Amino acid sequence: MSPSQPQLRLIDGKVGGQVEGKLDPSMPAQPVAPLSDTEIFQRYARYVARIGLRLLGRESDVDDLIQEVFLAAFRQREQLRDAGATKSWLATIAVRTARRQLRRRRLRQFVGLDTGVPALELRDPGMSPERRALLARIYEILDAMQVEQRLAWTLRYVEGEKLEQVAERCGCSLATAKRRIAAAHALLQAEISDG
Repeated sequence: MSPSQPQLRLIDGKVGGQVEGKLDPSMPAQPVAPLSDTEIFQRYARYVARIGLRLLGRESDVDDLIQEVFLAAFRQREQLRDAGATKSWLATIAVRTARRQLRRRRLRQFVGLDTGVPALELRDPGMSPERRALLARIYEILDAMQVEQRLAWTLRYVEGEKLEQVAERCGCSLATAKRRIAAAHALLQAEISDG
């Protein structure tokens, strides 16, 4: 157990304020010690990279996303009130950063500066050719849809986030997140069944 993680204590059959997986309101929450910038980067860089790859679909764009996310996080450090929420906070920053990168990509495509990089770059040699082709087709369709719909659908169906988390990460209401996901899902189904 690392020193930055809170210690669990056994008190009258209760472990660290939890009883059978539920929080015990009579037990005060143990504060999580704040992490240094280096510790935050070391602990969460791979997580941010994974989200970035899933949202952007291009490994070549992930390094820029990681740099932008952690620069923004370190500049906005005072906004993080609960060190236990660091992962969620970084995910929200990653979604905002991906939104900006996807909008810039669309602008570059519009003016002819995007050189036609494949919609999805995968280095997984264990993936079957059929699955690789389907995934590439999905990301090709995602590249053509509205950025907000793409982000919501990807967070829900690729990243596996709950609807409430999708809405939080996208900075919209739950109803708006549901509409975006449904619109993206309908577009994907129509395009895949046509293609």
